[in-house]
Amino acid sequence: MGCCDNHQPASPSSAGSAADPRDGVRQRYAQIAQMATADNPEPPIAEGGCCGGSAAEDRRSQGVGYSAEELAMVPREADMGLGCGNPTAIAGLQTGEIVLDLGSGGGIDCFLAAEKVGPSGQVIGVDMTPDMISRARANAAKLGLEQVQFRLGEIEHLPAADSSVDVVISNCVINLSPDKGQVYAEVFRILKPGGRFCVSDVLARETLSDEVRSDVALRSCCVGGAETPEVVEQLLREAGFTEIVFTAKEQSADYIKEWDASSDATALVLSYDIMARKPAAVATSCC
Repeated sequence: MGCCDNHQPASPSSAGSAADPRDGVRQRYAQIAQMATADNPEPPIAEGGCCGGSAAEDRRSQGVGYSAEELAMVPREADMGLGCGNPTAIAGLQTGEIVLDLGSGGGIDCFLAAEKVGPSGQVIGVDMTPDMISRARANAAKLGLEQVQFRLGEIEHLPAADSSVDVVISNCVINLSPDKGQVYAEVFRILKPGGRFCVSDVLARETLSDEVRSDVALRSCCVGGAETPEVVEQLLREAGFTEIVFTAKEQSADYIKEWDASSDATALVLSYDIMARKPAAVATSCC
C-alpha cells in the first residue's frame, strides 16, 4: 500500500476524527485500486492531489529509491507510486528466505523480493483492502510467480504463524496504523529468531499537534499518523527488538511537500529507513 496516492485529496468534510482511522484509509486505497481498468491499468495522476500530482510514475518511483532496472522487472500496474523508499534495497534478502510485506498494495515490493529470494523462497503480501489484493494477485499471475501470495488482513493482526518469516518489509504503511505498538508486536511474533525488520516509513520531526493527527486527509497521506523516531524506537524495544537503526532521508522532503500542497504539516515529517532484529534464540542447558 503506502501513502503517495494519485487521486484527489479528501474533501474538507472528510477532515476530523473517525470511529476507526483505518476505515478512511481503507476507503481511500480502495478507490485508488478501483481507478485502474483494463483499458487504463495505471491510476490517473491528479493535479495537486494528496500524495500525488507530480510527473510520471517512473520518475517518482526512482526518486524514492527504485532503479530503472527494478521498475522494468515488474508489471506497470504494480508500481502505483505509493511508497517513500525501497525496502528491498536495504533488506539484504537471500535465496530461499521467507519474506512478508506489510501493506503490499499493487505488489511491487513483493515482486522485487521474489527476484531476490528465488523459486526456493516465499513472499507473502498482506493488505487490508480487497481491491488491492485482487490487483496484486492479477499482477502476480502475469509474472507467473508461484512463490508469491497475497493475503487479506490487517497489519495489527497478521495472517501468519508464529516464528515463520525470515524478513518483514514495508513501504510507507505502518504510519497509517492507529496502533503501532500492536503492529511491532505482531511483526516480532511472526519473525523467526534472528529475523529482520527492514522498512521504509515516514516519521515525524517533532510531536504532531492534535489538529494534524485528527485530520483524516493528512492521516491518509502518511502525515497525520507519523510518530517521532524516539517513540518508534521505544515501541520497537517494548516489542522485543534489538539492533535498531534509523536512517533519515533528508532528500525526501522534496517529494513529501507535494503530498498536500494545502498544508504546512508535510514539513513536519521525513522518510526513514528503519532496521531492527528479533534476537536469536538463547541456548539453555537443562539442570
